[in-house]
Amino acid sequence: MTQDTVASMPAATARVVAINEDVVTIELDDDAAGCLIKNEVVYICPPSDVDRSRTLLKAEVLSVKGNEAEAQVYEDTRNVGVGDPVIQSGQQLTVELGPGLLGQVYDGLQNPLPRLLETGGTFLQRGLEVRALDDRHEWSFEARVRSGDEVMPGDTLGVVQEGRFSHRIFVPFALQGTFSVTWIQAGSFTIDTVVARLTDEAGNEHPITMTQRWPVRHPLSQELVSLGRAERRYPEAPLTTTLRLIDTFFPIAKGGTACIPGPFGAGKTVLQNLISRYSDVDIVIIVACGERAGEVVETITEFPQLADPHTGGSLMDRTIIVCNTSSMPVAAREASIHTGTTLGEYYRQMGYDVLLIADSTSRWAQAMRETSGRLEEIPGEEAFPAYLESSIRKLYERAGILDMHGGQCGSLTLIGTVSPAGGNFEEPVTQGTLNTVKTFLGLSYDRAYKRFYPAVDPLISWSRYPEQLSGWFRRTMGEHWQADVDRLKALLHEGDEIERMMQVTGEEGISDADFLSQQKATLVDMVYLQQDAFDKVDASTSLNRQKAAMALLTRIVDAPLSFGGKQDIRDVFTRLTDLFRNLNYAEFESDNYWKIRHSIDELLKQYAREASRTAAYPASTP
Repeated sequence: MTQDTVASMPAATARVVAINEDVVTIELDDDAAGCLIKNEVVYICPPSDVDRSRTLLKAEVLSVKGNEAEAQVYEDTRNVGVGDPVIQSGQQLTVELGPGLLGQVYDGLQNPLPRLLETGGTFLQRGLEVRALDDRHEWSFEARVRSGDEVMPGDTLGVVQEGRFSHRIFVPFALQGTFSVTWIQAGSFTIDTVVARLTDEAGNEHPITMTQRWPVRHPLSQELVSLGRAERRYPEAPLTTTLRLIDTFFPIAKGGTACIPGPFGAGKTVLQNLISRYSDVDIVIIVACGERAGEVVETITEFPQLADPHTGGSLMDRTIIVCNTSSMPVAAREASIHTGTTLGEYYRQMGYDVLLIADSTSRWAQAMRETSGRLEEIPGEEAFPAYLESSIRKLYERAGILDMHGGQCGSLTLIGTVSPAGGNFEEPVTQGTLNTVKTFLGLSYDRAYKRFYPAVDPLISWSRYPEQLSGWFRRTMGEHWQADVDRLKALLHEGDEIERMMQVTGEEGISDADFLSQQKATLVDMVYLQQDAFDKVDASTSLNRQKAAMALLTRIVDAPLSFGGKQDIRDVFTRLTDLFRNLNYAEFESDNYWKIRHSIDELLKQYAREASRTAAYPASTP
């Protein structure tokens, strides 16, 4: 916190009366002078740290009991003692919204980490706050309304160019009623420059800058929807990730929800990086809410180096990273996911498609469990708070598609990764998430150990979106697309059952027909479900290419082929697997691609002729 901010803070109105790690009990000095409010931000004032005139530790009120309240502190509580003064802010935990958010790396309280490094050094000082947006940068503001126009909260006053995006400057969402534009200017200004003045129905004037604040725990769209200024609608198109297994078998709706649970080492990080890189969205928000520091550092260092496949520039140009590692204060870890979601809602309000990936919601839930324990609340299953599932549901409900009054339509897709201990999908966080989301991509340690990528187990994963998106799939992928997908899913289950039987009886204990089904299922798994994340071609498969690959795959599976026994079946499907894999590595519709396709066609014709001869000259029966 800057010295100017410290100087402008009001006098203390409460005192610390008890301390339990990062949860403190505060009491009002004078009951008649004010009150304590749930979710209000307060500042604890312990003895000053070295080289500082005053130390203010940000905290949030969790519960209120008369003139006392429990507050969680977002900092280390060392040196905090009974009797330390407490300053009330009168506001909830908020984030600053405005141009300059893209490309930033924030902590859970929206402090930009690079600027914290510049200000406080490698070891961050307690109570140090840095403004989220650069107040020195000038933005070219283009007005979209004129003096005399009537506007309401959420209407667009003008736009500034933020990279390749048109960043809308809205009438503050927190205002209420109808306003008249009495003055507006265009030009290059800093974010604190007044660019417009609005007059309400009572004649009060409201100066408007290019920034505003919004409480992170309150959905940004809620007020606008209740006032009829926005309308939620059901998703009608899938989120194209270019990962074959997801797009074809377990689609995620654009504006929908999904979870990716899996044990350590199952490839969650690689999978979420590819989803964020190749998905057909405008803005990507990565929330690291309690992951290990090494993984967070890897994310921060890798993303600026990744090329954006849509523009060729840096992926960070359209990305915001909100990170709190497992070594950071519990309260900040819990708040980080709400911070990221609010930023996503803000860009959705502009009409953009936003993807938010939370890694991982298990650490977020664990932070809630720690805080709940310190509040001595009645615990639920595995000591998680009884309201765990309700909190998970409220989080995912903030995703969705929004039609705005101004004509723009935006979406927020929320994908949460879950890290269940020991890969146990029956634990409360995973089960609470599965009861909420509509796509479940279960990662398997066994598949990861076999070097299968993505290591999503197709036998336990599911999606509830195919029926909802059936119209889009019929129009885009063909009338028989979903039927073909369902047949291949059934084939995978059949192949798994036969393979289990083979483990008991050996190949000799099953028929040639069953062995053929098992080989077909293995082919589907090896050439379609698996994808090489490090190959420049196979790492991303367009929908057109997925459609062509599915047509070829179903043709192979449905072909009436004849073989001379199990060894013949194995040899042919080994060749088909090698050819199909080489096809995946070839540029789509290149000369090499068509050459490999021709080789597959010739192999199928050869064994189709064998089938024809067998049908024409059946073996005589005694």
